Amino acid sequence: MTRGSTMPTWTPEELDSLGSTREIRVAGRRDDGSLRPLTIVWAVVVDGAVYVRSYKGADGKWYQGVLRGLTGAISWSGQQRDVAYHPDDAHDDAIDEAFFAKYGDTGSTRAMVAPGAVATTLRVEPAA
Repeated sequence: MTRGSTMPTWTPEELDSLGSTREIRVAGRRDDGSLRPLTIVWAVVVDGAVYVRSYKGADGKWYQGVLRGLTGAISWSGQQRDVAYHPDDAHDDAIDEAFFAKYGDTGSTRAMVAPGAVATTLRVEPAA
């Protein structure tokens, strides 16, 4: 079995860093391959996966840009990584809990667990 056949994964160090970093930046890729502007978002790690949501729900410009091709990049703590975005509603309750645990019970956190934001849940995976 060759290693080339496996999907890229986050390293434990990246997951720790992403889990503790308050804000990350995300961007989708345009049709010509260039990155759209990086936008600050909150991210949580649940069961070894990284998740983001659009605070503005489906109206968020970064979210609309990401949906066009589901590829792009994230930046955090001096690191940048090409990624693929995957709509994923399989762990919404755990993601809600992770947002409260990481960011506290604030109006902003409650907005991140509101139905409009929950509908935009994306799992972020390193690009191949």
